[in-house]
Amino acid sequence: MVTSLHEASHRIFQERPDILAPVFRVLGVPLAEKASVEVLTPDTTEIRPLERRVDSVLRVTPPDGDGFLLAIESQGRRDPDKPRSWTYYLAHLQAKYESPVLLLVVCQDKATANWAAGPFTAGIEGWTALSTHPLVLGPGNVPVIIDPEEAARDLTLATFCAMTHGRDPDIGAILDALARALNSTDQHSARYYTELLEIGLGDSPARATWKELMMVGTFFPGRGTMIEEAFLEGEAKGEAKGMAHSVMRLLRRRDIVVSPEAEQTIMECADLEKLDFWFDRALTATRVEDLFTAD
Repeated sequence: MVTSLHEASHRIFQERPDILAPVFRVLGVPLAEKASVEVLTPDTTEIRPLERRVDSVLRVTPPDGDGFLLAIESQGRRDPDKPRSWTYYLAHLQAKYESPVLLLVVCQDKATANWAAGPFTAGIEGWTALSTHPLVLGPGNVPVIIDPEEAARDLTLATFCAMTHGRDPDIGAILDALARALNSTDQHSARYYTELLEIGLGDSPARATWKELMMVGTFFPGRGTMIEEAFLEGEAKGEAKGMAHSVMRLLRRRDIVVSPEAEQTIMECADLEKLDFWFDRALTATRVEDLFTAD
């Protein structure tokens, strides 16, 4: 079954391909600097109705020299059927794109990572016809980042590390470092990595810890940090939306006709003071226009 954790573990490579450089250094595989990355279709189906789909497929092209394909799979547990699928993916992609292919398996626990490393062979006793050697990322080789400055230098890698070590005893220190790093980044990035990690932690206890850190404005309440601003902005929008619904409900209860234009004006208003004023007006108004007329 595909879970949100499963999805986040491989989509981060699609959405933030800059993570490939530090990840390949961890794996000990050379990767040319400034290589371009293109997302390809993950569909490896040849004949309907049998559908075969790898999680993510990237085309990595160095500025000079030949490129290769990177098939990425997120694996949450041992699955005896997977090695056959992985072998098929590699053979199919190489034949389809006429390009070398590597398989990267992302795991959240050491036992699954050890199993996923293979190699997985096809053949008979005494003769191997085919052998699959996946590259594997898991708690055993993905670094633990507990230094906020180190996390700030590469937020994508730090977020991926936190996802990978979601069940690590030191997860509190890992989340602490990432939260502090996000305090100093722009609001868009803070939101993206905050939400990505919440999804990527799945149903682990670490997810509750992370949500709590974000909801209290992290470590510097009242200091105007990016995360705190994002949280307060979201809180204010939610409060405004609730007040707008209250105004509309009151108008309908009093059988006041509300035009589509007036409803749009009320529902799109983010000014709590103005919405409060409209609510008071709605208590005695005889028509919706009474809300907007000056005294």
